[in-house]
Amino acid sequence: MNHVKIFDTTLRDGEQAPGFSMTGGQKLRLAKALEALKVDVMEAGFAAASAGDFEAIKTIATEVKDSVVCSLARCNEGDIRASGEALKPAARGRIHTFIATSPLHREFKLKMSKAEILRRAVAGVELARTYTDDVEFSCEDAIRTERDYMKTVCEAVIRAGATTINMPDTVGYTTPEEIQDLFEFLTTQVEGAENVIFSAHCHNDLGLAVANSLAAIRGGARQVECALNGIGERAGNCALEEVVMALRTRKDFFGITTGIETQGLYAASKLLATITGNPVPRNKAIVGKNAFAHESGIHQHGVLANRETYEIMKPEDVGVSTDNLVLGKHSGRAALKARAEKLGFTLADNQLASVFAAFKTLADDKKEVFDSDIEALVLGEAVGVQGPWTIDSLYVSAGSDNNREPEAIVRLSHEDGRTETHVSRAKGPMNAVFAAISEIAQIPMHLEHYAVTSVSSGKDAMAEATVRVATEAETYQGRGTDTDTVLASALAYLDVINRIERRQARNATEDRPIAAQH
Repeated sequence: MNHVKIFDTTLRDGEQAPGFSMTGGQKLRLAKALEALKVDVMEAGFAAASAGDFEAIKTIATEVKDSVVCSLARCNEGDIRASGEALKPAARGRIHTFIATSPLHREFKLKMSKAEILRRAVAGVELARTYTDDVEFSCEDAIRTERDYMKTVCEAVIRAGATTINMPDTVGYTTPEEIQDLFEFLTTQVEGAENVIFSAHCHNDLGLAVANSLAAIRGGARQVECALNGIGERAGNCALEEVVMALRTRKDFFGITTGIETQGLYAASKLLATITGNPVPRNKAIVGKNAFAHESGIHQHGVLANRETYEIMKPEDVGVSTDNLVLGKHSGRAALKARAEKLGFTLADNQLASVFAAFKTLADDKKEVFDSDIEALVLGEAVGVQGPWTIDSLYVSAGSDNNREPEAIVRLSHEDGRTETHVSRAKGPMNAVFAAISEIAQIPMHLEHYAVTSVSSGKDAMAEATVRVATEAETYQGRGTDTDTVLASALAYLDVINRIERRQARNATEDRPIAAQH
């Protein structure tokens, strides 16, 4: 079989990474973007982790029709039944159950014998089969598991009804040569291998996740588990956009296809960055701002003569537009909608109305509205109103007078009806703004990183501000955009305040989340 299934775990493994948590509504929006990409399977969460995860999976299972919706579950009755119930509305549902198999995990984490782990693995798969015919089983820490024992476990769960067998490199330890050899062993030596799909799930601790996933495919893996922008536990997972474009660009070498609509990769990547507040690094492969940029004179000359001299992919192949059509205040809804679609965004009527109103306001401030401006407006609508706090007014004074500190006057409104105003002075104007916002919300935070970049070109360009702040327990990312740099920065900081309040509200009504690694 020369087709590889793409199993996306952005909503599960990706969301577990610090700073990447999402609300149920945000997960649904991203799930719809993954469905538009035509991922084969999306792991929507870990149903037993919390009431919020259970409801998010159930909602996604109800709304998503074209992709298999999956829930993770440990090999125990409670986890598997929670997954089965959450997936009941799914047109196609999968339960993904796992247990650790390596000597380290057997001895120090599970404190179980080989026989007990084998018994639980089989029982878990058999129970999952009572809910769905699509059951995936994972040997957690597979890379450090003895091959003879792994073979025994795989054969037992295949007999129990597993249809996909996943080999996670849980700690990002393996190498391309080693994992290729492992999959060659599994696909040729495991009894019943011809009846299942073997899957690779590689972590990026040594920077080898994509290389290892491609090597696993060469060894016989026919499913790759990955995440948008490579997000995930610790250093992250195999990046979906990278493994997909590697297979497409080097089809001559791999001879493998996927069903991914690659023109949607850039938009999906940007949506994830906007929802989580974590910007895509400029030098990120495939979807970074520099991926198709050329500054060197030699490179520019070559690209102008023939793009293939320095570009192995077309920007349009991943959804990066090279036709930067300029719109203005006289442009209509049809032109805006058509431009958004060319950039990879499909807008419902209510979204179009909201984006068009914001576009008109922006067009009054700017003579020309570029693709990057439209992208920022669309992504702002896609994320939606994310209160509870909003900015009513903001005034900042700053200068070089040594006798006066910069001052910020901030007025915020809360969805519960409160309106609060605070005046702060600090060594810098943005420090004063951030201090005023923290004081009003009564959430003390430490600013770790603050950056402002231009969304488009020109003196009236929109600014995109990003902040990373830390509380006593967690690190958060925030993002804000506006033609006013100070306001964009304040919006980014307020984005973090709102994330914290929303999380506190969720935690008040949910059980404590359970972390799952594999």
